[in-house]
Amino acid sequence: MQAFKLTLVAAAVASALPLSAQAADTLFDNFTPLTSSAGPTANEAAPITLSSPNFTQVSIADRNNHLAQGQGDSGSWDMITANETGLDAGRYLFMPYETATGGVQRIDLWDTNYNTRTTTIVAPGTQNFVAGDASRWTPWGTYLTAEESWSDPAETASQYGRLFEVTNPTTAGVDGGDFVHRKIGPADIRVSHEGLAFDKNNNFYFIDERNDSHIFKFTSSNPNATNGADFFGAGLTSVLRVGDGTVQEATGNYNWIALTDLAGAALAGTVVKTDPNGLTVLDGRATPNVGAFLGTDFDRPEDLEIHTLANGDEVLYVATTTNHNVFALNLDKDEINLFASRNTKDLATGNAVGNGLSNPDNLAVDSEGNIYIIEDRNGGVDDDIWFAKDLNHDGDLLDEGEGLGRWASNGTPGSEFTGLYFDKFDPNTAYVNIQHPSSGNDRTMKINAVPVPGAVWMFGSALLGMMGLRRRKA
Repeated sequence: MQAFKLTLVAAAVASALPLSAQAADTLFDNFTPLTSSAGPTANEAAPITLSSPNFTQVSIADRNNHLAQGQGDSGSWDMITANETGLDAGRYLFMPYETATGGVQRIDLWDTNYNTRTTTIVAPGTQNFVAGDASRWTPWGTYLTAEESWSDPAETASQYGRLFEVTNPTTAGVDGGDFVHRKIGPADIRVSHEGLAFDKNNNFYFIDERNDSHIFKFTSSNPNATNGADFFGAGLTSVLRVGDGTVQEATGNYNWIALTDLAGAALAGTVVKTDPNGLTVLDGRATPNVGAFLGTDFDRPEDLEIHTLANGDEVLYVATTTNHNVFALNLDKDEINLFASRNTKDLATGNAVGNGLSNPDNLAVDSEGNIYIIEDRNGGVDDDIWFAKDLNHDGDLLDEGEGLGRWASNGTPGSEFTGLYFDKFDPNTAYVNIQHPSSGNDRTMKINAVPVPGAVWMFGSALLGMMGLRRRKA
């Protein structure tokens, strides 16, 4: 029977040529695109159908285990980043809880004990932090997160939409994180946050996550600051306007429209409110709809990632969920183009990907600059991660042989993939969260491109996918 299984695997591998790795230092781009999404998994500790028999998965943390250690954990583990600089760089993963009480946790990748490696460093309920979503390591070596929450436009104020910094992320003990509300400039612009990104000049980008909303930039007066107080203390906040700003999700030339002066004070005519704590804030949702400050509407912008093209241009990628698009803002040419959509070629079929691409939410970049698109969909039904094959790294998928390939699929019912993060120090390791499953047991999965003894693989080529085979690799 075992020989028969191995023959089946070999036949499946031979049935289609895999995508060739674009460089030797990562193997994540060497796979055969999945032809369909995964069905429900029988084992939540191995929830991912992977697109190569060389990829393996292993659970490195789960919520039930964390709660059993007596720590606060409100669940819905969201976006992931690591300590990318400083002492012990790459040792820790950080993620917030996207719940009504929030919180932040840290996973110690060097701790071989499953029971002790996860630590809640910001307790749920701290500073009324809610809906933690964003995760980004700062240029000065701290951790940023933010709230995916903002008041109804009819309300006069909100305590939400805040940016927070953990100033001691690697050293904090249980509930010991120094959790500081960082105003984005003196105007303290408030939005429903998700993606955060820094470019090579340390301009800071963020979005307001809802329909008919906007993309923003903060240019610090002190871009090389060594702490968050100095970086965010003063600077210009602006909103993206493409063309004249009247066309939704327009492409072409763009400008950044100032909402504040250079020091960060709100300009006359912007919408200013007072939050329940008595703080004066700039309404980042209402202001870009005012004539002089008109920004281009995007339907539910979410995650942001920055990548440098082969010609040296820096590009900000933006996922917009409602219309199933990913845009590319060339930061050197001041031009925005559509990068991926339902019209992009599906590498498994040669046809347009169509409804196969639904609700692009998160984005990730591997060591070779390949872009990955993570869907906000239903685990066990149609929740997938797509690989964007940009062969010449020119920021589009229009050249021969380019398109989207289904790279992984999530089988945990009630959940979604979130926070895909490629290890900056190991090009063949990545991490992803299985968020808000029906079981309530959120989980962080480690994916390796090189087989690891004892890890689990689920290979979803056309043949094996049809037969529903799932095997453990010895």
